[in-house]
Amino acid sequence: MNSVDYINEHVWAGQVGNLLIAIAFCMAIFSAISFFMAEKEGSTSWLKMGRLGFRIHTLSIVGIMALLFIMLKNSWYEYDYVWKHRNNAMPLRYIFSCFWEGFEGAFILWGLWHAVLGNFIMSKAKEWQAPVLSFIAVANIFVLSMVLGIFIFDVKIGNSPFSLIRELESNQGLPWTAYADYMTRFPQFADGRGLNPLLQNYWMVIHPPTVFLGFASTIVPAAFACAGIWRKQYHEWIKPALPWTYLGFMILGTGILMGGVWAYEALSFGGFWAWDPVENASLVPWITLVAAGHVMLINRRKGDSAYTSIVLACASFIFVIYSNFLTNSGVLGDTSVHAFTDNGLSGQLMSYLSFFIALPVFMLLINKKARLFYGGAMLILVASVIFTEEYIATIHLFFVLSVGGLILGYSQFFPRKDDHEDVWSREFWMFIGSLVLVMS
Repeated sequence: MNSVDYINEHVWAGQVGNLLIAIAFCMAIFSAISFFMAEKEGSTSWLKMGRLGFRIHTLSIVGIMALLFIMLKNSWYEYDYVWKHRNNAMPLRYIFSCFWEGFEGAFILWGLWHAVLGNFIMSKAKEWQAPVLSFIAVANIFVLSMVLGIFIFDVKIGNSPFSLIRELESNQGLPWTAYADYMTRFPQFADGRGLNPLLQNYWMVIHPPTVFLGFASTIVPAAFACAGIWRKQYHEWIKPALPWTYLGFMILGTGILMGGVWAYEALSFGGFWAWDPVENASLVPWITLVAAGHVMLINRRKGDSAYTSIVLACASFIFVIYSNFLTNSGVLGDTSVHAFTDNGLSGQLMSYLSFFIALPVFMLLINKKARLFYGGAMLILVASVIFTEEYIATIHLFFVLSVGGLILGYSQFFPRKDDHEDVWSREFWMFIGSLVLVMS
């Protein structure tokens, strides 16, 4: 225990910030359970508790963002996040870019948009709000776990943006930490490392929040699709989900175009296919979401393609998680100009991705024996990842089992129709167009 009474530190900000993260995380768990029980039991009291928990969750995220902006604006360099992304020479107009340059800020922004969309759904999708908001709250449990910054035994869960520099594991025990006035004694703490010059561009002020709103919006059709599976209403979910699907690919498409303009202007990439892997990874969920919108329209008109709509709606959100895995796991650290190096979050991100692949597959397997087999296989795979190093074989087996579950679910609950669409019908060519998009 360090007994030095440090001066010139704003310790209260970190304490309040970490408290707000803990509240937001706990309220996400509370609201997810409450909405789940509200759907399971049809209880209005559970529904009211879920709404209350989700609103507190939202306000906590807003508080986290406000506090982090205050720290960045006031240049409190005793905090690692501020020191890494802010410096005295940087114009104040790029303060927003500082916020989401780091992966912690990006995850907080992502969680905020989930919460904002959830509150809109709370007021609009009355009969669907319990299962849909339960799905969104579970997603935010994973998102906020990325910024918890706590240890469970020897395993660190997330990285908090409210960590003091002297508290970092790499800095503990260094000579300068013994000085109470280290902030004024050592010149390196008078200024920060600052923002990457390539990110000091007006497009980087508006591009990330737009593209993350697009990322967040993919959760809504996926949540409605899972709610439809849960209720065994395989067609009814499409009507309330369709406007959100179109809103999602409009916003995500706009964000991608903004990123393209920034790439041309700041990076001189020279062409679309010269974009780096992160840019291309963000394009994939847009393609699948556009395809989902097309097949959902077919379903509205003819009642066909319900299974394809479910798969594409869920796939769009899953590809968003995969895109964030590529960006934050360090996989593309040497090949992308705006991917992060390994932040120690690879395991958490893989858990996030695997959970939302397994969830719709598990829900489609209404047969109890199939569910027990799939659930047991998932537990064995998780145990193998924890206790062995056979990650590649485990991942391959996971995908094989998931694909098998999708095929079994389709054969049981989405039987093929005897009649087929005419080749010259509008619906047939809309489906072909969606297929071309997916294959691309």
